[in-house]
Amino acid sequence: MDTTLTLNNGVQMPALGLGVFQSPPDETAAAVRRALEVGYRLIDTAAIYGNERQVGEGLRASGVDRDEVFLETKVWVSDYGTEQTLHAWEKAVRKLGVDHLDLLILHTPAPTRFERTVEAYRSLQTLLEQGKVRAIGVSNFMPHHLADLMAQTDVPPALNQVELHPFFTQPAVQQADAQHDILDQAWSPIGGITFYPGYDNDLTNALEDHTVVGIGRKHGKSAAQVMLRWHLQRGRSAIPKSVNPGRIAENFDVFDFELTDAELDALDALDTGRRGGPDPDGDRAELFDRPIPEA
Repeated sequence: MDTTLTLNNGVQMPALGLGVFQSPPDETAAAVRRALEVGYRLIDTAAIYGNERQVGEGLRASGVDRDEVFLETKVWVSDYGTEQTLHAWEKAVRKLGVDHLDLLILHTPAPTRFERTVEAYRSLQTLLEQGKVRAIGVSNFMPHHLADLMAQTDVPPALNQVELHPFFTQPAVQQADAQHDILDQAWSPIGGITFYPGYDNDLTNALEDHTVVGIGRKHGKSAAQVMLRWHLQRGRSAIPKSVNPGRIAENFDVFDFELTDAELDALDALDTGRRGGPDPDGDRAELFDRPIPEA
């Protein structure tokens, strides 16, 4: 299986990457360095995570050439708007210590302020035209958000980063993305987001699910490895998060086995339709007023 995916503008990106959501800043640099030493070449961060600077530190410490690493980050809603989003790019590259981004994403559709979402995306288009980013995308966009955005802009998103795991597969989102050749990227690829801040739920622990564990036993792989392999064979990108060196290596060790069609279907069938993270149509006003620091 090819370890890379081609975006709708022809840019190639690694299928599997390291996510740093909730990674403490003082542990992020070491995690990124470890990931790059293991073989990862895709790192995902975001302005609101507060660890872009440490991602850049980890990249430089790894000794891996910048051009070999696909860096993606996300613009937070408090920086939505024409000039604000252009400045958000400046803040991101300054913190990361790079001169361009491989992928820049809008973090959420901001439905009650969608005019600013559109302005922000038009600024992403400007950055793309200027060669300051290689691709642009969105995160947490539902089909109606995509339709509204694309009706008012010129460049289809290359990628939509959403909650996606065996217990929440979002078929309508996947279908809408496929219609526009938008790549699905899972920000919660192994599911069971019981840790999501402010969301006290009783979701199944994906790492203990008997179907997932049973499939892993047949292949001599962990439950996490089974779910990551499922994403890759379904043609998606996945960005598992960890700061544990052993788990970082384990999550990347998924290219030496293949799930059968029956196993893929069994994992698909685990979908409960229950979201673990925030509803993209919600609007928690306090988050929109959270400023992103300059450095």
